[in-house]
Amino acid sequence: MRTWLCVGGQRVEVVLPFLGRCHPDSGRCCQTCTPMSWDGFYSERFPSLGFRDISRVTEKDTRFRGWLARRVCGLLAVCSWRIPADTPGDLPARLCHSRRVQDAAAARGPALGGGWKEKILELLGDIQAPLSLLMLRICHWALLKLLSRLFLSVQLHRGQLETVLRAASTPRVPLVFLSAHKSQLDGPLLSFVLFSQGLGVPRVTVGAQGCSPRLRSLLRRLGGVFLPAGMEQTQSEPEDALPGAVLAAYVEEVLRSRQPLLIFLEEPAVPLHLSASARRWLAPVQGAVRAGAVPDVLLVPVGIGYDVVPGGSQPEAARGAQPLSIGACLWAALRALRRNLGCVRVDFAQPFSLQEFLAKSPGRCAGKPEELLLLPSILGTWPGHLDAGNTGLGAPGSTKATSLEAPEEELVTNLGLHSLSGEGWQGPSSAGPCRVTPWLCCSLPSIPLPPPSFPDSVSCSAVMSVGITSALLLHKYREGVFLSRLMQDFAWLLEEILLRQRDVGFSGQLRALVQHSLILLRARLHLYHLSPLGDVLVVPEASARTWMELGHHSAAILPVFASEAVGACAIRALLAEVMPFLEPTTQASSIIFSQDELHCKTLELLQLLPPNVLGLRPCQPLGCWSEDIVDKLVLCGLLEPEEPEGEHWVCDTAPRAFSRRQAQPTMDFSDSDSEDEGPLRRCFKLGEPQGSPRLLLFLCRLLSPVLGTYAGAVAFLGQTRWPQPEAAYVEELLQFLAKEGSELPNRSLALSSLQTFKEMGVLEEVGAPPGPLLHLAQPFHSSANRERLEAFIQQFIQP
Repeated sequence: MRTWLCVGGQRVEVVLPFLGRCHPDSGRCCQTCTPMSWDGFYSERFPSLGFRDISRVTEKDTRFRGWLARRVCGLLAVCSWRIPADTPGDLPARLCHSRRVQDAAAARGPALGGGWKEKILELLGDIQAPLSLLMLRICHWALLKLLSRLFLSVQLHRGQLETVLRAASTPRVPLVFLSAHKSQLDGPLLSFVLFSQGLGVPRVTVGAQGCSPRLRSLLRRLGGVFLPAGMEQTQSEPEDALPGAVLAAYVEEVLRSRQPLLIFLEEPAVPLHLSASARRWLAPVQGAVRAGAVPDVLLVPVGIGYDVVPGGSQPEAARGAQPLSIGACLWAALRALRRNLGCVRVDFAQPFSLQEFLAKSPGRCAGKPEELLLLPSILGTWPGHLDAGNTGLGAPGSTKATSLEAPEEELVTNLGLHSLSGEGWQGPSSAGPCRVTPWLCCSLPSIPLPPPSFPDSVSCSAVMSVGITSALLLHKYREGVFLSRLMQDFAWLLEEILLRQRDVGFSGQLRALVQHSLILLRARLHLYHLSPLGDVLVVPEASARTWMELGHHSAAILPVFASEAVGACAIRALLAEVMPFLEPTTQASSIIFSQDELHCKTLELLQLLPPNVLGLRPCQPLGCWSEDIVDKLVLCGLLEPEEPEGEHWVCDTAPRAFSRRQAQPTMDFSDSDSEDEGPLRRCFKLGEPQGSPRLLLFLCRLLSPVLGTYAGAVAFLGQTRWPQPEAAYVEELLQFLAKEGSELPNRSLALSSLQTFKEMGVLEEVGAPPGPLLHLAQPFHSSANRERLEAFIQQFIQP
């Protein structure tokens, strides 16, 4: 934030999307799994490359000039976009001659008879249709008009585009774009971006959302691809292998023809979870590289950042209730035109090699040893807590359930989670992407920053101004806040985001940015102008719908601060353990924590929460994350190193039986060369970062919705009948959470709790003729054990 003195003497505070003179350099690929790709398709310098608004087309985007060209420049530009590749004309013949398809057809034997070719053509018709060039250009022209009226701007970084175009020029290597999914508009938007920037018409995968026959036919002609009918209805592997064989052969032909393929990794109603349809599309891509159908595939994670997600505030029950039709899509577009949706930002992360990822990926996980399991520690089956040093064998999410997966399925899951956790990558730029005040444009030289060791992001999306304001109102100022104070905290949170190597999708005057976000949130806010104070009081509407919308807008903030939030909740749990035994006048800042205590509590919380909720990559062991979290708490000022006065500390809850066993060597920071001295024990005390008041409470409340859902799910275990199907369990859990809690339940968090309970052994999935059924594990038939599990989760929750 800078302060400028205008001609009239008024001081103007200006926010630039830079940290001083440095632009965040994030979104690099995983250096552990793809070290060779780390330096590929990446330039340290992007001279004079900034942002462009692709929804604003002028005569400069065409080869014509004059008053007529200015009036029909959009139509002229769309007609000039070229289509570099399409599926081959003999695609049906190629599928019929595929050895895999022929083997699958032969396995069905007499069931097909002599009509196996007709069945293959029928399945191919379910998947795709030839592109209609006339319809493509008409629909993209209409989409250009729609985007220019829906959003203030659709920003794209020129440096990122240059990198993707460079990757697309690699001979015989196709591009596959992997994107998070926030809205039903994502598919048309990304298709428009790729088509307009010379990357061709992508084949866009359509997920589990039902579509009417007419809409399916239209989408196929525009590049949409669907799963075959035999693979849509079931999440498990179908008994008939023919649809899967046809799908795999089709994906191989698409990759051979070098058509871009766009795969959505999640569903809009259930973010943060790798969807079943995404697994089915990723598996044949991975199989094509392993079978040698293409020498390699370059994967490009894509992120979309909305000020206001189109249709994102609708209740989850309303989404997907009826199949989409052409009329429903047109009606949704007309409704969206009546709203102010702000800006949108599209980000491309660094491309990485699938061949290298498959070669470097770790082998099949063998599960965690018994002493690292969290459940026995909670129930008191074994004494002691998790050992902070002995965590190298367990990666986030690598549990007994995943150890039973086939290696190919596990690689597909790891690939999807890596892409979801990749950061949005930005090259140095000369201007901010979304200006609320058009007069401000400062060109600054760029100094690249070193990339972070452990990226903390769920998707490669820029953080928008509405997300920052929503996070402050939801987690810090539910009762209300003055506009002047809100502006100060906005600037503070913006600086913290940039310090963590994350990019933002805005620039401009500080007051204009905050007012812009308040205008977009005005339906859920009450604004009171206080003339005596010369300030404005901002009060959120106290309703479950308000908290749901603010949480939806601020979802991009948690991945930025996920490590610090886990550490803050661990500190909160340690304080809750020791405060009852201290004098009422004891200050929290006087309590000293040992490093082992912090590691133990941090590891317990990391074991509880799935990695996709926190944006952790599955290739990193929990011990690395735990150490990194403690280091980040020191860097942000929440923890200050403290010299111990005696052998024990005021807060020392770690069991002594495990303190004698050191699973890994402890670094000695002392200057003494004597071998008689034991390893130096590090300890810390609470600190108050300058300019960041109540930072500990803010970080704890970032995880409160997640942990609150988990605690409610534990209470639900004793309120329902057993056994029952998974779908029925999820619906009943959502109804229970809506009835008991003050906020509307989140389906994504409910599914995360179900995943965690199955991995921990709280719930068991048993096969049955109608389908798998969930059973409550025997230890949790006892209410005492359920209370222990709920108390374990409640210790991390900040009210």
